[in-house]
Amino acid sequence: MRSRAVIVAAVLGVALVSGGWLMQAGYEGTGSQVGSARLFEEVMKRVENSYVDTITEPQLYRKAVDGLLLELHDPHSVYLPPDRLAKLNESTTGRYAGVGIQMDVRDGWITVVTPLPGTPAQRAGILTGDRVVEIDGKPTRSWTSDEAVKRLRGAPGSVVHVMIERPGSATRLPFSLTREEIHFHSVQHALMLRDSIGYVALTIFSENSDQELRAAIDSLRGRGMRALVFDLRGDPGGLLDQGVGVADLFLDPGQKIVSMRGRTKDADRDYVDRRPQPWPQLPLVVLVDSGSASASEIVAGALQDHDRALIVGTTSYGKGSAQSLFPVTDSSALKLTTALWYTPSGRSINRAHQSADDDDDQGALRSLGAETPRPRFKTDAGRTVLGGGGITPDVTVADSTVDAQAASLQAALGKHVVDLRDVLTDYALEIKGQKRFSTPNFTVTPSMRSELYDRLRQRGVNIPRTVYDADSSVVNRLIAEQITRYAFGPDAEYERLLQRDPDVAAALGLLGRARTQEELLRAVKR
Repeated sequence: MRSRAVIVAAVLGVALVSGGWLMQAGYEGTGSQVGSARLFEEVMKRVENSYVDTITEPQLYRKAVDGLLLELHDPHSVYLPPDRLAKLNESTTGRYAGVGIQMDVRDGWITVVTPLPGTPAQRAGILTGDRVVEIDGKPTRSWTSDEAVKRLRGAPGSVVHVMIERPGSATRLPFSLTREEIHFHSVQHALMLRDSIGYVALTIFSENSDQELRAAIDSLRGRGMRALVFDLRGDPGGLLDQGVGVADLFLDPGQKIVSMRGRTKDADRDYVDRRPQPWPQLPLVVLVDSGSASASEIVAGALQDHDRALIVGTTSYGKGSAQSLFPVTDSSALKLTTALWYTPSGRSINRAHQSADDDDDQGALRSLGAETPRPRFKTDAGRTVLGGGGITPDVTVADSTVDAQAASLQAALGKHVVDLRDVLTDYALEIKGQKRFSTPNFTVTPSMRSELYDRLRQRGVNIPRTVYDADSSVVNRLIAEQITRYAFGPDAEYERLLQRDPDVAAALGLLGRARTQEELLRAVKR
């Protein structure tokens, strides 16, 4: 792990946007009035000396900082202590020192979800579904994932000793892993679907995302791809320059990508495409959902405004503000909103947050949809797009039946949702050990659903059988996902998920009928 000073320097060296992402850095003068400062000091001293509970002076100052930021009613302006600053740096660089294991807690044990390709864990032979039962001789039973992560990470070149339990193996397996710098790639999935249509998902806008995306698309083009589904669902954003770089891949020189507008001149800036796009004839569908935020919305908004992509899915998060990161004492930092950003057509897609000062009637009206109509804008080709409240897709897809069944199953489980997850994992690992299936394209049968139901009852989870059977499609999906993950790996699980993905199905239907971007846009009248 880098020193705190190096972490701060690294974070200050790049421009970011999204929740906690850096756009610019610098110190601002305070210049508060003497009377206000005296009032603050008097109140703080009175609380310190007379409040019923003992609160130290450092604690009071920290609470004052948190309270000040809370009163801004801006969820994106926060104080970042050193540990949170380090996590921010890790997420934006995609780099950390460790062994390369993605893990989760299953039935009280640290369980390997996947070893990252090319990492010490993967080279040593650690597999999906392995239980990490000891780290450096310490039992991991009932540990959280964060506790395990802290133990597995350390200085590059140092060694960590791990004990593994593996389904089908009668004895525990010891591993000695040498830590090294791990690079988490933002392009985790790039594959061919059907009809020469490619698919690429971007998980976050971190270092080199534009280069990774370009390499993935070039590789798919070499395999005969004629159209692309670009998945930004669940992508929370990241580095601003990478958002600009990704949009640059699909636009022409001189086309505006995004504009920043703040209270100071330093915050104002226009970002414009600089390079010719490498695939100008490639029909493009971009997938978004409520988890697509910030840099994801910058890309989707720019491509929509310039009619370069058809946007499919559900309305995005609505993160239209940018933050600057200011270093403060003790290697911590202040993340402060300093600008709003606008799409090329002039849209602010920022979603308004309810203020603590709003009364109940106003909040109730908002919840009922009694809001000011969203402003309307025009794309380059004259299509109507909406401002405020996120990026609205050109084609909205919602699988309401599946959503209703999932909600029904969750309600029936109540506090036993975790038990269902653990039983599913145990069932999947048992099937993996039995080698019951030879291909990930297996079919979930009624008898498999019954097996799972019986295991739930043995665990003390009593769901009415009528409810369980009514939600059979959701149960089938959960069984298929877990067995595919643990028996065939996360990549196979992901491909199986895509086969039943309603957004992907809609994109395939649109791209299957259109040979050019113009035909794709004409297929959707707005």
